[in-house]
Amino acid sequence: KPPGPKTQRAQAYAKFSGAPLTVNTINNSWRTPKGDVPVLISEDTVISQPAKILNFLRKQKYNADYELSAKQGADTLAYIALLEEKLLPALLHTFWVEAENYCSVTKPWFASRIPFPLSLYLPGKMSREALNRILLTKGGPPLYSLTEVEAQIYRDAKECLNLLSKRLGTSQFFFGNTPTTLDAFVFGFLAPVYKVCFPRVQLQEHLKQLPNLCRFCDDILTCYFRLTVSGKMFLFHFLSCMVCLN
Repeated sequence: KPPGPKTQRAQAYAKFSGAPLTVNTINNSWRTPKGDVPVLISEDTVISQPAKILNFLRKQKYNADYELSAKQGADTLAYIALLEEKLLPALLHTFWVEAENYCSVTKPWFASRIPFPLSLYLPGKMSREALNRILLTKGGPPLYSLTEVEAQIYRDAKECLNLLSKRLGTSQFFFGNTPTTLDAFVFGFLAPVYKVCFPRVQLQEHLKQLPNLCRFCDDILTCYFRLTVSGKMFLFHFLSCMVCLN
């Protein structure tokens, strides 16, 4: 199972906080101690939930939010909730529901990195789960048809991107010159849309009209993951930021 969005956010947070982690990429989550990813192993301690991983790192004095005020901490929670509500449905649709993107990018990439025979079953299962999740959260009145739902989730996503762009402004990161939890979350959502080459690029086109958000992604990739902007290794590590629903 490739690393999902929570895996990528946890990894970005670890980079921002300076935690000395060694990342081991696996293609089957059953090989982990608790059958899930991400998982943090520290001596005899095994932690598998991203929130618990971040809390563990903070207790070890690797805290990316150490200098935030109470208001900034509250703003972080509010913007994370906004990302989950407004941007996540459009990303799920872009990767898993949009037929051209799914058939030409998501399905073959995902299937090539998980063992047979799961590679024949899991991509379709993930696609159905993505569609069900979108309809469950966005398919109520007054939106009755799939076409109406799709139009609304992309309107919401573009509005969310506009708000993020306005909030970031000319700053390097969302709370100044040092990355925090919010930067890890925003990067986890934006980087796949920004870098992956899709045949249908509605959300990507809008993102590329917001140069400060593009610069934000480029800076983090270059400074914290030692990748060039066009580095091919990006696909291996980050395409799956939105391919898992964990």
